[in-house]
Amino acid sequence: MRFLTKSLQKLAPKRLGFGYRHISGLNLWHEEISSDIKHKIEDYWRDKLKVDDFDENETVRDKYYVLSMFPYPSGSLHMGHVRVYTISDVIARFQRMNGKNVIHPIGWDAFGLPAENAAIERQIAPQDWTQSNISHMKSQLQRLGCSFEWGRELATCDPSYYKWTQDLFLKLYDSGLVYQKKALVNWDPVDQTVLADEQVDENGCSWRSGAKVEKKLLRQWFVRTTRFAKDLLEGLDDPLLQDWRDVIKLQKHWIGECDGVNFDFKVQGGDDFLTLWTSKPEAITSVKFVAIDSKHYLGGTPGFVLQEGTKKLNLQLVHPLTGHLIPVFVTNQIEFLPFTDTFLGIPGVCPQATQFADKFNITYEKHKDLDENEKLRLQNQICRQASELGVGGYWSSAKLRDWLISRQRFWGTPIPVAHCDNCGAQPIRQLPVELPKVSMSQKGGAYLKQVADWVDCTCPKCQQKARRETDTMDTFVDSSWYYLRYLDSSNCQKMFDENKAKKMMPVDLYIGGKEHAVLHLYYARFISHFLYSQGLLPEREPFKRLLVQGMVMGRSYRVKGTGRYVPESQVKVIDKKKNRAVIEATGEAVVMGWEKMSKSKHNGVDPGDMFCEYGSDTTRLLILGDVAPTSHRNWNSNTFPGILNWQKRLWMTIQDFLKHRKTPPPSIPDDQFKAHDDYMFDSRNYYIKGTTFNYCRSQQHSVAISKQQGLTNSLRRVPASIFAKSLQFERALAAQIILLAPMAPHFASELWSGFVSAPNRLNHSGEIDWEKTVLEQKWPSLDDSYCLDLVCKVNGVEVCNVKIPKCDIEQLGEEEAIKIALSQKEVKEILEEKEVERTTYLFEPDYEGVVSVFTRWERKEKTVTL
Repeated sequence: MRFLTKSLQKLAPKRLGFGYRHISGLNLWHEEISSDIKHKIEDYWRDKLKVDDFDENETVRDKYYVLSMFPYPSGSLHMGHVRVYTISDVIARFQRMNGKNVIHPIGWDAFGLPAENAAIERQIAPQDWTQSNISHMKSQLQRLGCSFEWGRELATCDPSYYKWTQDLFLKLYDSGLVYQKKALVNWDPVDQTVLADEQVDENGCSWRSGAKVEKKLLRQWFVRTTRFAKDLLEGLDDPLLQDWRDVIKLQKHWIGECDGVNFDFKVQGGDDFLTLWTSKPEAITSVKFVAIDSKHYLGGTPGFVLQEGTKKLNLQLVHPLTGHLIPVFVTNQIEFLPFTDTFLGIPGVCPQATQFADKFNITYEKHKDLDENEKLRLQNQICRQASELGVGGYWSSAKLRDWLISRQRFWGTPIPVAHCDNCGAQPIRQLPVELPKVSMSQKGGAYLKQVADWVDCTCPKCQQKARRETDTMDTFVDSSWYYLRYLDSSNCQKMFDENKAKKMMPVDLYIGGKEHAVLHLYYARFISHFLYSQGLLPEREPFKRLLVQGMVMGRSYRVKGTGRYVPESQVKVIDKKKNRAVIEATGEAVVMGWEKMSKSKHNGVDPGDMFCEYGSDTTRLLILGDVAPTSHRNWNSNTFPGILNWQKRLWMTIQDFLKHRKTPPPSIPDDQFKAHDDYMFDSRNYYIKGTTFNYCRSQQHSVAISKQQGLTNSLRRVPASIFAKSLQFERALAAQIILLAPMAPHFASELWSGFVSAPNRLNHSGEIDWEKTVLEQKWPSLDDSYCLDLVCKVNGVEVCNVKIPKCDIEQLGEEEAIKIALSQKEVKEILEEKEVERTTYLFEPDYEGVVSVFTRWERKEKTVTL
């Protein structure tokens, strides 16, 4: 008996299933797939999809930092959120299954006007409103199945976060990059706050309230981002950056050509100054006047009119290098550069300045022409001198402005400064400077200046009575560095540990909307460049690769003539192809279109409704399907059947696999069996190759779904005996479920539980880990004997392909690959009358190799004898 037991134990792993970790699912294979079954699957697997968080002590696996732009906690997810966080989760799961040590954090961009306005409307504290929204949205993200590292979660409104935003402010302050001065600003009379230029639309209205923006002269805080303008411009050519495409053009356009130098001219007898730009820094000591565009001048400074269109002000500027006093004119008689309203007059060097000086009898000296070497020497000398004096001397563009960060609202990061009558503005270094907790009044909210016991403080320098700064910071400051706090979110001693940053930065993939491709990205890059200059970061650029996802669009219906939006339920569609429709009750013509989803347009789709009707995995597949992540997604239920039918076929495939493995059908002839077995071998490799490429290299997730659907078609095309007895079928089916897992983790986990429960396993090579869940499997790899393409191109045009086994093409050197390409008949025929100028070879592992041949375009002249 003891002998029999030992014998059974020896046989157990292969034949009896003893010793295997039991991966149990719901085991509902006798039922057809339905929404109810999908919900049961998700409820069962939701708490079992735990993935390993980033291991900070890892020394073997490569790190991969995938980051999605953190959401504003508005209260509920919208379909745009579903799209960006599904994409993020898919990539994080894919990289984990490919052996990467993945960082995948989440947080909340929680300060800002919407929460404050909502709190005013409800007469509650914005903290309470924000926290309730965070709780709800977090539960929705968890239902979506996102594998975020919740241990790194942060919220910008938490004092433990904004303490370090304030610390960042002080770092900038100590480096001379923060200053306060009077400035002509955009004032929103409804929201009662300053707006940056980019927050005002082309009609001069506020981007949020829609109110007509007013101009005000206010004392404001600025960050000197222009100091890094040239670095930021040159950084866009860093080879580290991948897939930035048109974002690089947007960033370069925003920064402008850095072909001039900024200098700070102090206002005589005051604390304010003007930052003035010139393309002739070598002649800066010869400045004779400053001109201000009369279109942008508010007045307030007395002066006298020289003639119509020009006025000389009763104020002067102090030259930063010579100390000479410089007169100031307000005029419409100078052609100012685009996006500028000041002009630095250097007569004798600039023709326009010379003409103005002659007209108004401003004396100046003539200048001799400098050769390029002398000019460059003088420029460097002057810039160095200005920099040492702290009055500019850095290259920038004429149009770029410093970052105005002051906001006159309550719900933001307090600026850590105290104003003292004796000492002036003094930094507060006891952080955090916390917001008081107050409820909001419908009569205009609560401003910090109204909270007297908060405003009153002690001067950090002289210990006398002082007043705290009552402006808060622009929320772009909070989001300019959050990707760094994720690395060390529990650190109570500093913003982040620089050793961790050196190990974990830069972000490998950054995912977000194109609406943030200019401002947010510019500010985040600036902070990264600044911290790099402080020795705290390993690279200047924070984001290696970008994925800019398109918007989710909903069908909208507007009454023709009035433009009033109406819900779909009130509309009768006459001709969908021609976008013809009417209001059912009145017969009024309706204009149909696709627009960004919003409540006001009645074209939004509630993700909660999608989860309830279809399940979260189906919703994930629907949002990924049809179009590339970078394209706009028109949300149309007509596209749903393709995904729903695919899930049904996958379910039926596991049902058939279990049935045929338990009760094998009659065998088919060996030659037919081999043909089908070879077909499954080829299908498995072909679709692994295509799906993997579209997961990680092209990031065309809709194409990755199409490739997987192709594999499903192949699996369902073979006879029952292949289901029962083919090793290649078993390998292909395993690959199918693994390929699906990052996109539909709950559904794939249930399919896998059915797959591994089947008897008569054939694959004992170690390729499949039968004791682990699908998300713990290694990503399927191509077989060594499978042939990859060596693509031969001439002048960018594909000419032919050469099939080479994977094991051989991986060993192929550039010289040998080019030799193979040049030996092909099709290539030879094209090159017969052309001279090869250069060649390149690029190998994409597990995909293909590409030899590109470039020729001189001119053909050799032929002599024709008649």
